[in-house]
Amino acid sequence: MNARAARLVGALLGFVGVALGAFGAHGLKARVSPEMLEIFRTGAHYQLVHAVVLLVVGALEGRLEARWARTAALLFTAGVVVFSGSLYALVLTGVRQLGAVTPLGGVLLLSGWLMLALAAWRAR
Repeated sequence: MNARAARLVGALLGFVGVALGAFGAHGLKARVSPEMLEIFRTGAHYQLVHAVVLLVVGALEGRLEARWARTAALLFTAGVVVFSGSLYALVLTGVRQLGAVTPLGGVLLLSGWLMLALAAWRAR
């Protein structure tokens, strides 16, 4: 993912993260248990954090080693989709087995952080 795409995806994930956070706070509060609401909030929180990270990766174009920065951006994006997406789906459907997918998203996010560290380390 190039820097422009990272900025675009970061902005869109931020928009959707705020919308889903508001939906969770207002639309789900009376419909799901406090435990499930907290799970939904965790998904929104991780989505918003990584939206900002994608904006930073995009803003640092030329200051990070490009190949590793692109890989980091892809991993962050995939990680948000899998991690946060599985938490949203778990809460909205009640299918607890979806929680088994969440750690894979966490591994993708962690891998993104390692690639970002490598991009910073290898920068000129």
